Amino acid sequence: MSTDWTAMKRALVRCPIIPVLTVKDVAQAAPLAQALVSAEMTVLEVTLRTDCAVDAIRIMAAAKPDAWVGGGTALAAADIERIIGAGGRFVVTPGAPARLLAAAVAAAVPVIPGIATVTEALTARDAGFRFMKFFPAGPAGGAAALKAFAGPLPDLVFCPTGGVSLDNLADYLSLPNVVAVGGSWMVPENLITQGRFDEIAVLARRAVDRARQLRP
Repeated sequence: MSTDWTAMKRALVRCPIIPVLTVKDVAQAAPLAQALVSAEMTVLEVTLRTDCAVDAIRIMAAAKPDAWVGGGTALAAADIERIIGAGGRFVVTPGAPARLLAAAVAAAVPVIPGIATVTEALTARDAGFRFMKFFPAGPAGGAAALKAFAGPLPDLVFCPTGGVSLDNLADYLSLPNVVAVGGSWMVPENLITQGRFDEIAVLARRAVDRARQLRP
């Protein structure tokens, strides 16, 4: 298991927002990465929800070697291997079944396992993980649930994803056990499809500025 989170944590202190990206055309990958990094979002999660996702990770990682480009929606050990093989520097899973946790423990890069309950968090904790994705954050209880998690699970930190927006960003970033949030509100599908990357940069910059107001 890779436990070297130091550099990634520094990046998340500077910008505690991870844009969750669905890339449908590899031609979108480099300009999308450029738009986000120009707004000082430097930890980028590309979901494995399209046929070109792995190629998109490869392109983004090559275009922005100083950024943390990783892959999400890893459902199996093979997905973790594909992400790492493409140059991904971290992996995110939506859940944490035993077989996936075993592959995550063996991975050469940091893996953020997805959990939605205290029981699931304890299972991931027993496997050695301390940083987890809280997903789907909104339906699973939102910021109130994470606040409650802090009592019995004081050594765990989270990245809530799913239902996070600019409107409720403060609810999450006010919690000490939230390292960062994941979201896609700054990368709407229509802007990506239409190649309106300057507008994406504006939305990303607005999100970064808001996060820095909340965590100066």
